[in-house]
Amino acid sequence: MNRTDLAVYFIMGTPNCKHDPLVVLEAALKAGVTIFQLREKGENALRGKDLERFAIACQMLCKEYNVPFIVNDDVELALKINADGVHVGQDDIALGEIRTRFDGKIVGVSVHTKEEMDNAVAGGADYVGIGPIFETKSKSDAKKPAGVTFLHQARTIYPEFPIVAIGGISEQNATEVIQAGADGVAVISAICESSNIQATIQTFKALS
Repeated sequence: MNRTDLAVYFIMGTPNCKHDPLVVLEAALKAGVTIFQLREKGENALRGKDLERFAIACQMLCKEYNVPFIVNDDVELALKINADGVHVGQDDIALGEIRTRFDGKIVGVSVHTKEEMDNAVAGGADYVGIGPIFETKSKSDAKKPAGVTFLHQARTIYPEFPIVAIGGISEQNATEVIQAGADGVAVISAICESSNIQATIQTFKALS
């Protein structure tokens, strides 16, 4: 994938939205997000057929705006609805198996150490997500904030590999993340809780 595809990486699930999540998603797509990940986790998260219906609705919106649609962790759902790709963590299915099952599609991996980064690159990941950079309220089981040290190290070792940063990123601190080497920012609450989604996304886009 092109590194520019990661410029404004919107991640969302129904528990993250105070308003209709499909309205929030379409507003974000209209404003110019470059990739979208459905992350349906947390209290009152959708399951089963309800999740599948919601995923397809999100997918259709993404197709309308020609934006890649990624599913977080749920490999079977991603395959069933023919998503553009999947994003997995370190505790999910082995990367080699996922890469085989998602031949020709986007595979993203969350990494936190040089060893995990090396394994993701060698294993055929299309991009990595590094974080949490700052303290985040969107993920209850998030690791401690790591700052930009590892992000900068990863960019130094892999100058051309697509990297997106995640975790507590806002309009106020995004510049630090881009300067440390990220190709883009992955955000949840910065968009979901924005009073002006258009302006928020334009601020992020201006940095990339």
